[in-house]
Amino acid sequence: VKCGIEILNNIIEDIESGIKIGAVDKSENIDDVLLRIFNRFHKCVRELRRRYNDRDTIDVEDEYDVQDVLRILLSLYFDDIRPEEYTPSYAGSSAKVDFLLKKEKVVIEVKKTRPSLKAKELGNQLIEDIARYKSHPDCESLICFVYDPDGYISNPKGIENDLRSSEGLITNVIIRPE
Repeated sequence: VKCGIEILNNIIEDIESGIKIGAVDKSENIDDVLLRIFNRFHKCVRELRRRYNDRDTIDVEDEYDVQDVLRILLSLYFDDIRPEEYTPSYAGSSAKVDFLLKKEKVVIEVKKTRPSLKAKELGNQLIEDIARYKSHPDCESLICFVYDPDGYISNPKGIENDLRSSEGLITNVIIRPE
């Protein structure tokens, strides 16, 4: 029951703050909606661990788990979410976009830190992703969402600031939890 009450309270907060549940319309700032999702992501993951009567839960252990939870949260606000679209070839290879919000022309790249993906490797991967997505025809804005529940990134604001760009491609890196 507590979980249901918390979900209802979150919906009420969303409505009171002016964000509608359902498709985002043109009057809403998409960046604000996405930031709200990313800021609450860790809270949602914690809630998934609390199940009635000790039922099996969902643990977010890797990048695919992050993508699954994020897809559910995105579907509350966006109608056309395209997972795993291929990017044009870059440096001899192509990759899959984690999420494309086609109408909004926003690509969301998802990372989850781990012992082998700390600041240096994360930065290198994100630099490659940014270069790759510059040529994607449906990408005007790239958001790199990094889920760091174990605190592997010692200076998240530094990485966020270093990789933020508007030259040719609006790029934002969001590392959560803070």
